[in-house]
Amino acid sequence: MITGSIVALVTPMHRDGTVDWEALRQLVEWHVSEGTHAIVAVGTTGESATLDVDEHLAVIKFVIAAAAGRIPVIAGTGANSTREAIALTKAAASVGADAVLLVTPYYNKPTQEGLYQHHKAIAEAVAIPQILYNVPGRTGVDMQNATVARLAGLPNIVGIKDATGNLERGRELIGMVGDRMVVYSGDDATAYELILMGAKGNISVTANVAPGAMSRVCAAALAGKADEAKALNTPLEALHRDLFIESNPIPVKWALHAMGRMEDGIRLPLTILSEPCRPVVEAALRQAGAIS
Repeated sequence: MITGSIVALVTPMHRDGTVDWEALRQLVEWHVSEGTHAIVAVGTTGESATLDVDEHLAVIKFVIAAAAGRIPVIAGTGANSTREAIALTKAAASVGADAVLLVTPYYNKPTQEGLYQHHKAIAEAVAIPQILYNVPGRTGVDMQNATVARLAGLPNIVGIKDATGNLERGRELIGMVGDRMVVYSGDDATAYELILMGAKGNISVTANVAPGAMSRVCAAALAGKADEAKALNTPLEALHRDLFIESNPIPVKWALHAMGRMEDGIRLPLTILSEPCRPVVEAALRQAGAIS
C-alpha cells in the first residue's frame, strides 16, 4: 500500500516548451532526499493535457528510471476516451509503473453508469493497480460515492484520490470503501484532516515546493498526532491556497522557477504566472520557508 505524501510532479520545461529532462531528474532526486513517499508522473500538475502521447510515456519512463525503485511511481493514464485510457495504462504497466492514476473522463460528461463501465473496462484490460481520481472542479463530472463503492469490488482498483475538498463527503467515502480501497486526499488545504479521518495520504501540489514539510505533515496525521499535524501544516496554508491563484500548474511551476529549480517554461494554452500574482506566491513560499 502506498501511503503518505505523494507529489503530483510538475513536468519541467524550457522556455520553448520542450521537456527539461535534467531538471526533471534533479526534481526526482530532491523528492527522494526530502522524504516524499511516492511520485505521480504526468497527472494534471504534470501537464498531461499538453503533452503528446509519446512525450507522456517518455516522461513516465524517465521518472521510473530516475526513481530507480527508491520510491513508487504512479503514472497518470486517464483519458476521456476509454480506449485511449486502456492504451496509456498498458503502456505505463509495460515500463514498470507501480500503479496508475485515472482521472474521471472529462468534457464528455458520462453518467454514473458510464463512469462505472469506463473504469471497469480499464481494470479488466490491465492488471496493474489502479487509483481512481475524482476532481469535478476540472472535469465537469462528479463520481458519486456510491459509484466508487461499486468499483471497490474490482480487485485491482486499489484506491481513490478524492479532490472534492469536502471533508464530510470524504468521511462518508472512507466509511463506505475504506476496508476495500485506500482513500487519498487530493486537496492540500484539507489533506491532514482527511488523513486523521482515515485517509492514507495526500496526492499533493504543495509537495512540489515543500516536499519535506508535506512529508512531515502526512506522517504526523497518519500517526494520529492531530495537534502536531495541524502545527506542521500551519506554515503551509498560504501555499495550499495561493498555488491555485491561477489555474494549476501555472503557480507551482512559477514557484519552482522562483526557487531556482527549473526554467519557467509552460505550454499553451497555459501561460506563465501573471505579474500581479507573483508577489502573492513569493510570500507564500517565504511563509513556508521555501525561499528566504
